[in-house]
Amino acid sequence: MPLAYFLPRYWITWTGLAVMRIVELLPFPAQKQVGNGVGVLLRALPLSYLRIARRNIALCLPELSKPEREKLLARHCRSLGVALCETANTWWSSDRRLNKLADVQGLDHLKAALAKGRGAILVGGHFTTIEISTRILGTVVPLNVVYRPLKNALLSHIMFESFCRHGNPIPKDDIRSMVRALKKNEAVWFAPDQSYRNKGAAMVDFFGIPAASNPATSRLARISGAAVMTYFAERLPGNAGYRVVIGPAFENFPGADTVDDVSRYNRLLEAQVRLVPEQYLWVHRRFKGLSSDYPDYYGRDSRNPSPQGSSE
Repeated sequence: MPLAYFLPRYWITWTGLAVMRIVELLPFPAQKQVGNGVGVLLRALPLSYLRIARRNIALCLPELSKPEREKLLARHCRSLGVALCETANTWWSSDRRLNKLADVQGLDHLKAALAKGRGAILVGGHFTTIEISTRILGTVVPLNVVYRPLKNALLSHIMFESFCRHGNPIPKDDIRSMVRALKKNEAVWFAPDQSYRNKGAAMVDFFGIPAASNPATSRLARISGAAVMTYFAERLPGNAGYRVVIGPAFENFPGADTVDDVSRYNRLLEAQVRLVPEQYLWVHRRFKGLSSDYPDYYGRDSRNPSPQGSSE
Protein backbone atom coordinates (compact mmCIF):
# COMPACT_ATOMS: atom_id res chain seq x y z
CA MET A 1 0.00 0.00 0.00
CA PRO A 2 1.40 3.45 -0.90
CA LEU A 3 2.88 5.35 2.06
CA ALA A 4 0.81 8.40 1.06
CA TYR A 5 -2.28 6.66 2.47
CA PHE A 6 -0.80 6.98 5.97
CA LEU A 7 -0.60 10.77 5.85
CA PRO A 8 -2.79 12.77 8.29
CA ARG A 9 -5.36 13.54 5.57
CA TYR A 10 -6.41 9.88 5.69
CA TRP A 11 -6.47 9.39 9.45
CA ILE A 12 -10.23 9.95 9.66
CA THR A 13 -10.69 7.45 6.84
CA TRP A 14 -8.55 4.90 8.71
CA THR A 15 -10.71 5.43 11.81
CA GLY A 16 -13.83 4.77 9.76
CA LEU A 17 -12.27 1.65 8.25
CA ALA A 18 -11.40 0.38 11.73
CA VAL A 19 -15.02 0.83 12.82
CA MET A 20 -16.24 -0.97 9.70
CA ARG A 21 -13.81 -3.83 10.37
CA ILE A 22 -15.26 -4.20 13.87
CA VAL A 23 -18.81 -4.13 12.49
CA GLU A 24 -17.92 -6.91 10.06
CA LEU A 25 -17.09 -9.17 13.01
CA LEU A 26 -20.59 -8.76 14.50
CA PRO A 27 -23.40 -11.25 13.90
CA PHE A 28 -25.70 -10.29 11.05
CA PRO A 29 -28.64 -9.24 13.31
CA ALA A 30 -26.34 -6.92 15.27
CA GLN A 31 -24.99 -5.45 12.03
CA LYS A 32 -28.50 -4.55 10.92
CA GLN A 33 -29.19 -2.90 14.28
CA VAL A 34 -26.04 -0.82 13.92
CA GLY A 35 -26.97 0.08 10.36
CA ASN A 36 -30.48 1.14 11.35
CA GLY A 37 -28.99 3.34 14.07
CA VAL A 38 -26.66 4.98 11.56
CA GLY A 39 -29.65 5.57 9.31
CA VAL A 40 -31.60 7.31 12.07
CA LEU A 41 -28.60 9.59 12.59
CA LEU A 42 -28.37 10.35 8.86
CA ARG A 43 -32.05 11.30 8.79
CA ALA A 44 -31.49 13.85 11.55
CA LEU A 45 -28.59 15.62 9.82
CA PRO A 46 -29.08 18.63 7.49
CA LEU A 47 -27.57 16.87 4.47
CA SER A 48 -28.12 18.09 0.90
CA TYR A 49 -28.38 14.47 -0.18
CA LEU A 50 -31.58 14.12 1.80
CA ARG A 51 -33.14 17.02 -0.06
CA ILE A 52 -32.14 15.39 -3.34
CA ALA A 53 -33.71 12.11 -2.19
CA ARG A 54 -36.90 13.89 -1.13
CA ARG A 55 -37.10 15.56 -4.56
CA ASN A 56 -36.54 12.29 -6.45
CA ILE A 57 -39.20 10.48 -4.44
CA ALA A 58 -41.69 13.27 -5.15
CA LEU A 59 -40.88 13.14 -8.87
CA CYS A 60 -41.00 9.37 -9.26
CA LEU A 61 -43.77 8.46 -6.83
CA PRO A 62 -46.26 11.37 -7.05
CA GLU A 63 -49.08 9.06 -5.97
CA LEU A 64 -47.67 9.10 -2.44
CA SER A 65 -48.86 11.77 -0.03
CA LYS A 66 -46.26 14.02 1.60
CA PRO A 67 -46.42 12.08 4.92
CA GLU A 68 -45.98 8.83 2.99
CA ARG A 69 -42.96 10.26 1.16
CA GLU A 70 -41.40 11.35 4.45
CA LYS A 71 -41.87 7.86 5.87
CA LEU A 72 -40.25 6.41 2.77
CA LEU A 73 -37.34 8.85 3.16
CA ALA A 74 -36.85 7.70 6.76
CA ARG A 75 -36.83 4.05 5.66
CA HIS A 76 -34.38 4.95 2.89
CA CYS A 77 -32.00 6.50 5.42
CA ARG A 78 -32.06 3.31 7.48
CA SER A 79 -31.38 1.38 4.29
CA LEU A 80 -28.36 3.60 3.62
CA GLY A 81 -27.10 2.93 7.14
CA VAL A 82 -27.42 -0.83 6.69
CA ALA A 83 -25.60 -0.49 3.35
CA LEU A 84 -22.52 0.81 5.20
CA CYS A 85 -22.44 -2.38 7.25
CA GLU A 86 -22.97 -4.41 4.10
CA THR A 87 -19.95 -2.73 2.54
CA ALA A 88 -17.85 -4.06 5.42
CA ASN A 89 -19.13 -7.56 4.64
CA THR A 90 -18.46 -7.00 0.95
CA TRP A 91 -14.83 -6.16 1.59
CA TRP A 92 -13.90 -8.64 4.30
CA SER A 93 -16.44 -11.43 4.87
CA SER A 94 -15.90 -14.93 3.53
CA ASP A 95 -17.87 -16.40 0.63
CA ARG A 96 -19.24 -18.99 3.02
CA ARG A 97 -20.73 -16.38 5.31
CA LEU A 98 -22.36 -14.48 2.46
CA ASN A 99 -23.73 -17.62 0.83
CA LYS A 100 -25.57 -18.46 4.05
CA LEU A 101 -27.33 -15.10 3.86
CA ALA A 102 -28.30 -15.23 0.18
CA ASP A 103 -31.00 -16.95 -1.84
CA VAL A 104 -29.73 -16.87 -5.44
CA GLN A 105 -32.48 -17.42 -7.99
CA GLY A 106 -32.31 -17.70 -11.78
CA LEU A 107 -28.78 -19.05 -11.99
CA ASP A 108 -30.02 -21.36 -14.76
CA HIS A 109 -30.61 -18.28 -16.95
CA LEU A 110 -26.96 -17.30 -16.61
CA LYS A 111 -25.71 -20.83 -17.21
CA ALA A 112 -27.85 -21.09 -20.37
CA ALA A 113 -26.40 -17.84 -21.69
CA LEU A 114 -22.81 -18.88 -21.02
CA ALA A 115 -23.46 -22.26 -22.65
CA LYS A 116 -23.83 -20.39 -25.95
CA GLY A 117 -20.21 -19.23 -25.66
CA ARG A 118 -20.76 -15.49 -26.13
CA GLY A 119 -20.66 -14.28 -22.55
CA ALA A 120 -23.40 -12.66 -20.51
CA ILE A 121 -24.18 -9.06 -19.60
CA LEU A 122 -25.92 -8.65 -16.26
CA VAL A 123 -27.51 -5.24 -15.74
CA GLY A 124 -28.62 -4.07 -12.33
CA GLY A 125 -29.34 -0.77 -10.66
CA HIS A 126 -27.97 1.52 -8.00
CA PHE A 127 -29.79 0.18 -4.98
CA THR A 128 -28.40 0.41 -1.47
CA THR A 129 -27.66 -3.32 -1.81
CA ILE A 130 -25.37 -2.77 -4.81
CA GLU A 131 -22.14 -3.63 -3.00
CA ILE A 132 -23.32 -6.75 -1.20
CA SER A 133 -25.32 -8.06 -4.17
CA THR A 134 -22.31 -7.73 -6.48
CA ARG A 135 -20.18 -9.67 -4.01
CA ILE A 136 -22.89 -12.35 -3.68
CA LEU A 137 -22.98 -12.78 -7.45
CA GLY A 138 -19.22 -13.17 -7.47
CA THR A 139 -19.49 -16.12 -5.09
CA VAL A 140 -21.48 -18.17 -7.63
CA VAL A 141 -19.86 -17.21 -10.95
CA PRO A 142 -16.50 -15.71 -12.04
CA LEU A 143 -17.41 -12.07 -12.47
CA ASN A 144 -16.16 -8.93 -14.18
CA VAL A 145 -17.37 -5.89 -12.24
CA VAL A 146 -17.62 -2.51 -13.93
CA TYR A 147 -16.82 0.09 -11.30
CA ARG A 148 -16.33 3.81 -10.76
CA PRO A 149 -13.31 4.80 -8.60
CA LEU A 150 -14.20 6.70 -5.43
CA LYS A 151 -13.01 10.27 -4.83
CA ASN A 152 -11.28 9.17 -1.63
CA ALA A 153 -8.13 7.48 -2.91
CA LEU A 154 -7.73 5.23 0.15
CA LEU A 155 -11.31 3.97 0.00
CA SER A 156 -10.96 3.49 -3.74
CA HIS A 157 -7.83 1.40 -3.13
CA ILE A 158 -9.62 -0.79 -0.54
CA MET A 159 -12.58 -1.26 -2.89
CA PHE A 160 -10.33 -2.16 -5.82
CA GLU A 161 -8.38 -4.68 -3.75
CA SER A 162 -11.68 -6.28 -2.71
CA PHE A 163 -12.80 -6.53 -6.34
CA CYS A 164 -9.47 -8.15 -7.26
CA ARG A 165 -9.89 -10.79 -4.54
CA HIS A 166 -13.39 -11.73 -5.61
CA GLY A 167 -13.52 -10.95 -9.33
CA ASN A 168 -12.06 -8.81 -12.08
CA PRO A 169 -12.64 -5.03 -11.84
CA ILE A 170 -13.08 -3.04 -15.06
CA PRO A 171 -13.14 0.80 -15.06
CA LYS A 172 -16.48 2.16 -16.26
CA ASP A 173 -15.04 3.69 -19.45
CA ASP A 174 -13.00 0.65 -20.50
CA ILE A 175 -15.30 -0.74 -23.18
CA ARG A 176 -12.49 -2.78 -24.74
CA SER A 177 -11.93 -4.79 -21.56
CA MET A 178 -15.67 -5.44 -21.26
CA VAL A 179 -15.83 -6.71 -24.84
CA ARG A 180 -12.69 -8.79 -24.31
CA ALA A 181 -14.24 -10.46 -21.25
CA LEU A 182 -17.45 -11.22 -23.13
CA LYS A 183 -15.50 -12.64 -26.05
CA LYS A 184 -13.88 -15.02 -23.55
CA ASN A 185 -17.40 -16.14 -22.55
CA GLU A 186 -17.34 -14.44 -19.18
CA ALA A 187 -20.01 -12.56 -17.22
CA VAL A 188 -19.88 -8.76 -17.01
CA TRP A 189 -21.96 -6.90 -14.42
CA PHE A 190 -22.75 -3.21 -14.39
CA ALA A 191 -25.51 -0.77 -13.44
CA PRO A 192 -26.31 1.70 -16.26
CA ASP A 193 -29.08 3.59 -14.45
CA GLN A 194 -27.37 6.74 -13.22
CA SER A 195 -27.32 10.11 -15.00
CA TYR A 196 -25.18 9.80 -18.13
CA ARG A 197 -24.31 12.95 -20.05
CA ASN A 198 -21.36 11.75 -22.14
CA LYS A 199 -21.28 11.42 -25.91
CA GLY A 200 -24.08 9.23 -27.18
CA ALA A 201 -26.39 9.78 -24.21
CA ALA A 202 -30.11 9.54 -24.83
CA MET A 203 -33.01 11.17 -23.01
CA VAL A 204 -35.24 8.27 -22.03
CA ASP A 205 -38.18 8.36 -19.64
CA PHE A 206 -37.63 7.03 -16.14
CA PHE A 207 -40.85 7.07 -14.13
CA GLY A 208 -42.28 9.21 -16.92
CA ILE A 209 -39.55 11.87 -16.71
CA PRO A 210 -36.86 12.30 -19.41
CA ALA A 211 -33.51 11.26 -17.94
CA ALA A 212 -30.02 11.29 -19.48
CA SER A 213 -29.40 7.58 -20.04
CA ASN A 214 -26.53 5.28 -20.93
CA PRO A 215 -26.99 3.22 -24.13
CA ALA A 216 -23.88 1.10 -23.48
CA THR A 217 -25.88 -2.09 -22.90
CA SER A 218 -27.09 -2.13 -26.51
CA ARG A 219 -23.63 -1.32 -27.79
CA LEU A 220 -21.96 -4.11 -25.81
CA ALA A 221 -24.59 -6.65 -26.82
CA ARG A 222 -24.32 -5.70 -30.50
CA ILE A 223 -20.51 -5.90 -30.55
CA SER A 224 -20.19 -9.12 -28.56
CA GLY A 225 -23.38 -11.03 -29.27
CA ALA A 226 -23.72 -11.62 -25.52
CA ALA A 227 -27.05 -12.25 -23.86
CA VAL A 228 -28.40 -9.49 -21.62
CA MET A 229 -30.31 -10.17 -18.41
CA THR A 230 -31.22 -8.34 -15.23
CA TYR A 231 -29.67 -8.94 -11.84
CA PHE A 232 -31.61 -7.41 -8.96
CA ALA A 233 -31.27 -7.86 -5.23
CA GLU A 234 -33.71 -7.45 -2.38
CA ARG A 235 -32.78 -7.03 1.26
CA LEU A 236 -35.35 -9.17 3.07
CA PRO A 237 -37.17 -8.12 6.25
CA GLY A 238 -35.73 -8.92 9.65
CA ASN A 239 -32.65 -11.11 9.55
CA ALA A 240 -33.66 -13.21 6.56
CA GLY A 241 -30.75 -12.00 4.44
CA TYR A 242 -31.05 -11.36 0.71
CA ARG A 243 -32.90 -12.58 -2.34
CA VAL A 244 -30.98 -12.03 -5.57
CA VAL A 245 -32.62 -12.82 -8.89
CA ILE A 246 -31.07 -13.29 -12.33
CA GLY A 247 -33.75 -12.68 -14.94
CA PRO A 248 -34.18 -14.46 -18.28
CA ALA A 249 -32.20 -13.24 -21.27
CA PHE A 250 -33.84 -10.36 -23.12
CA GLU A 251 -35.51 -11.44 -26.36
CA ASN A 252 -34.67 -9.62 -29.60
CA PHE A 253 -32.01 -7.53 -27.92
CA PRO A 254 -30.50 -5.26 -29.01
CA GLY A 255 -33.31 -3.94 -31.15
CA ALA A 256 -33.32 -1.53 -34.05
CA ASP A 257 -33.75 1.50 -31.77
CA THR A 258 -31.32 2.10 -28.90
CA VAL A 259 -33.84 4.32 -27.12
CA ASP A 260 -36.34 1.45 -27.12
CA ASP A 261 -33.64 -0.80 -25.64
CA VAL A 262 -32.97 1.63 -22.80
CA SER A 263 -36.71 2.04 -22.26
CA ARG A 264 -37.11 -1.74 -21.87
CA TYR A 265 -34.45 -1.75 -19.19
CA ASN A 266 -35.97 1.28 -17.44
CA ARG A 267 -39.37 -0.41 -17.20
CA LEU A 268 -37.78 -3.43 -15.51
CA LEU A 269 -35.84 -1.15 -13.18
CA GLU A 270 -38.98 0.80 -12.29
CA ALA A 271 -40.73 -2.45 -11.34
CA GLN A 272 -37.85 -3.36 -9.02
CA VAL A 273 -37.86 0.11 -7.47
CA ARG A 274 -41.57 -0.21 -6.73
CA LEU A 275 -40.91 -3.60 -5.13
CA VAL A 276 -38.34 -2.18 -2.67
CA PRO A 277 -38.63 1.62 -2.89
CA GLU A 278 -36.65 2.28 0.28
CA GLN A 279 -33.68 0.40 -1.18
CA TYR A 280 -33.23 2.48 -4.34
CA LEU A 281 -30.44 5.08 -4.24
CA TRP A 282 -32.63 8.18 -4.23
CA VAL A 283 -29.72 10.45 -3.23
CA HIS A 284 -28.41 10.52 -6.82
CA ARG A 285 -29.43 13.44 -9.06
CA ARG A 286 -30.92 11.20 -11.73
CA PHE A 287 -32.80 13.90 -13.64
CA LYS A 288 -29.94 16.15 -14.69
CA GLY A 289 -30.73 17.15 -18.28
CA LEU A 290 -28.39 17.15 -21.25
CA SER A 291 -28.94 20.87 -21.85
CA SER A 292 -30.68 23.95 -20.48
CA ASP A 293 -33.78 22.95 -22.44
CA TYR A 294 -34.65 20.51 -19.65
CA PRO A 295 -36.04 21.50 -16.25
CA ASP A 296 -33.65 22.13 -13.38
CA TYR A 297 -35.19 19.79 -10.85
CA TYR A 298 -32.57 20.22 -8.14
CA GLY A 299 -31.60 23.88 -8.15
CA ARG A 300 -28.24 25.33 -9.15
CA ASP A 301 -26.34 24.01 -6.13
CA SER A 302 -28.42 20.85 -5.46
CA ARG A 303 -29.28 22.10 -1.99
CA ASN A 304 -32.54 23.91 -2.70
CA PRO A 305 -35.24 21.94 -0.85
CA SER A 306 -37.97 23.21 -3.18
CA PRO A 307 -36.53 23.87 -6.66
CA GLN A 308 -38.46 25.11 -9.66
CA GLY A 309 -41.34 22.82 -10.50
CA SER A 310 -41.55 21.25 -7.05
CA SER A 311 -44.91 19.78 -6.11
CA GLU A 312 -44.22 20.30 -2.44
